[in-house]
Amino acid sequence: MNVLIVEDERSLAKEIAAFLKSENFLCDLAFTGNDASEKIAVNLYDFILLDLGLPDYSGLDLIDEAKKAGNMASFIIITARGAVEDKVKGLDLGADDYLAKPFALVELLSRINAVARRKFNVASQDIILGEFVMQVQSRKMICRDQEVDLTKKEFDLLLYLVLNHDKVLTRQQLYEHIWGNILDDQYDSNFIDVHIKNLRKKLNYHAPSPWLETVRGVGYRVSIA
Repeated sequence: MNVLIVEDERSLAKEIAAFLKSENFLCDLAFTGNDASEKIAVNLYDFILLDLGLPDYSGLDLIDEAKKAGNMASFIIITARGAVEDKVKGLDLGADDYLAKPFALVELLSRINAVARRKFNVASQDIILGEFVMQVQSRKMICRDQEVDLTKKEFDLLLYLVLNHDKVLTRQQLYEHIWGNILDDQYDSNFIDVHIKNLRKKLNYHAPSPWLETVRGVGYRVSIA
C-alpha cells in the first residue's frame, strides 16, 4: 500500500519510511505542509501519517482540506502534542487514529493494520478465496495445504485487489498503489495485464480462480462471496 509520511523531523520521517518499506509498503515523504498538500492533490495514498506540528501549515487544516476534496486516504495523526482538544478535533475532522510521540514502530504498524481491516472490512488475517486461503500476516497463498509460489509484487497486487474486494480497480490504480506514483508518459497498461496473466497461471495450476475477474475495458476485480 501507498503511504505518505508528513513529518518535519527528517530523521524520524526517514526512520518510519525505512521500517514501513521493510514491511512492503511504498512510502513518500513530505517535510512541510505545502509539500504534503501538493502530493495529496496529485497522488493516490492509502494512508497519510501526519504530524500536526508542521512549521508552515496546520496539520488539522491539511486533514480538513483533504477531506473536503473527497480524498479517501486514511489519516493517522502522529504528534508530540498532548492536548485533548487537538486529538478530538483531528478525529472529528476525519482522522482514523492518533499516536503520540514517542512510539514504537511496531505499534504504528499495528495501528495501520487495524485501520486497514476496518477500512476494507476484513475481519480476519486469513481470507478465503474459493479453494485458496490468503494468509495476510505471513504473506502466503495456500491451496489444499500447498503454498502458491507468488513473487512479492504478485502477492501485493492480489492483496490490494482483495482489500478492495467487489470494486473494479483500473490498471492505473493498481500500478500506482503497487509500483508507486507515476508520470502519465511512463504508464503502460499492458504491464498490469502481464502480471495478472502470470498470477492467474500460478493460481489455476492449483485450482480455478473465477473470483479474479477481468472487467473488459476497465480493469480487474476480486469478488468475495
